[in-house]
Amino acid sequence: MSRRQTDSDLHRFTLWVLFLIAAISCCMAYYSFSVSLKGNSDTIFVGSSESWRGNEEEREGDGCCRGVEHLELWGDAMKWGSDFKLNSSEECCRACKEMCEGDDGPCLCDSWVFCGNKQDCGSRFGECWLKKQKDALDPDWRDSGDNVIWTSGLVFGKGELFPDCAPHSVYYILELLSLQHCAGCQFYRAESRGNSWDLQGNHIEHAPYGPPYALIQGTVDAYGTVFKDIPQEACPTIRRGSIAWVGSGPDFFISLANHHEWKKAYTVFGQVLPEDMEIVEKISQLPTIPDVWSNVKVAVLERPVPLRFIRMKKSP
Repeated sequence: MSRRQTDSDLHRFTLWVLFLIAAISCCMAYYSFSVSLKGNSDTIFVGSSESWRGNEEEREGDGCCRGVEHLELWGDAMKWGSDFKLNSSEECCRACKEMCEGDDGPCLCDSWVFCGNKQDCGSRFGECWLKKQKDALDPDWRDSGDNVIWTSGLVFGKGELFPDCAPHSVYYILELLSLQHCAGCQFYRAESRGNSWDLQGNHIEHAPYGPPYALIQGTVDAYGTVFKDIPQEACPTIRRGSIAWVGSGPDFFISLANHHEWKKAYTVFGQVLPEDMEIVEKISQLPTIPDVWSNVKVAVLERPVPLRFIRMKKSP
């Protein structure tokens, strides 16, 4: 995946996109990042009324159970670690997932905390605390840093963000959501499926693999924040709707096609729902100018599309 060689100056445009990548149910309400495409006097809002454990195309990486070391999440304890000890953070994570009763039943656990360093934890070694956040999109951070003995993780089920597979990535997105702005964030590259991929994102036999490369690319390097490189996390096959980092971020892309030829090279931290891909397709059709990055032909948007983050509350 190519990066921009230089950053162009930001301009003000009337075309805004509200980034869609999370829909999480909580207390019979639904919260989501949404997309708004403003053209002339029309505004299109796209969100999902699906439960965050709702049905969607099965993704690779469903078996992930990762957390962030040296982080302690707070929250209401569903199981007390002093009475519940396990052998690994992965087992602790899976115990949290098991507290969800099927697709439509209640989910009593959305976060977990594990003490896995025998020397540092002492008598607390193996403690697995299963917790429920008051707000899953704004988890209660107790403490972080090298001196913190805990490993913590979030569980969103089969939603549009993948904290169990890419926890560092998702925590950064949640940080941006808490800022309620993303000045400097924008889409700057847009390439359609062309004649190489069909409407479902499947590669057409004997067609080239680009250009165009069937993606939109942007950055979430917000002004006023210090971006730290995201470590490589789960790298499943890029599918239509996959949201993945370019390298270690903050540049990212949303794929319009199934890119099996990319050989699981990118950390995927989210997925756009199929019904929301219409907006991504519209962005890919905006006017572009040709450019060359590192000997790769690309299509750069004539006018970058700014991003901002918003929370929407929907009734069931």
